Amino acid sequence: MAKENIEVLIEGGKATAAPPLGPALGPMGVNIGEVVSQINKKTADFKGMQVPVKVSIDTETKDFDITVGTPPASALIKKEAGIQKGSGVPQTDKVADLKIEQLIKIAKMKEDSLLGKDLKQKIKEIMGTCRSMGVNVEGEEPSEAINQINSGKFDKEIKEEKTELSAEEMKEVEAEKKKLQEDLEKKRSEFEAQAKEVLSKMEGKSRNDIKAKMIEAEIPSAVFEPMLPTEEKKPDEEKKSE
Repeated sequence: MAKENIEVLIEGGKATAAPPLGPALGPMGVNIGEVVSQINKKTADFKGMQVPVKVSIDTETKDFDITVGTPPASALIKKEAGIQKGSGVPQTDKVADLKIEQLIKIAKMKEDSLLGKDLKQKIKEIMGTCRSMGVNVEGEEPSEAINQINSGKFDKEIKEEKTELSAEEMKEVEAEKKKLQEDLEKKRSEFEAQAKEVLSKMEGKSRNDIKAKMIEAEIPSAVFEPMLPTEEKKPDEEKKSE
């Protein structure tokens, strides 16, 4: 029984007969509409994310099987948190906060590709990704949340494999995200004001000197870099560029 495998990345729930899927399936003689329908049904929970899909086709009977992978853990975290991207400075700037149920859900979705021996270990792996993205867990730094898991705080939820949030819990998640975003905006405004003050005091100084002062003041590079003056070319450099 000869098999042909077609592997593509599809946006969850939005597969079509257009490229890349349609042209790859065309020569196989399968019902493209049926394949597309099944893919969309299987990937409906991954809307807005790129999902790896493998279509295995029996070249004789034209029967097919669809295997759906899962997006990266970071993409699943962003979806659960309702954010577009992680933090640029995850050590200090937090962009969202997730409940333990949401971590359990992500760990279960990614369980085949995680290294942990059990669900608790897999959840801690996901928390490690949260830490690199500036996403808290149950109002705590992920490192502290890992300590809480080790102490047994979330044993009940993990044992029950609870993955759904109540309406009230969802409101709490949204309220915490809004608060964190407001805190970020306030902090950025304070850093911008601080950077402008440094620029004013160091007017006429070299770009490198100003940059060093910004770093000394612990102002994030994402804030001060766009404010730095353009470095003037030296006369010999200007001649080389002519």
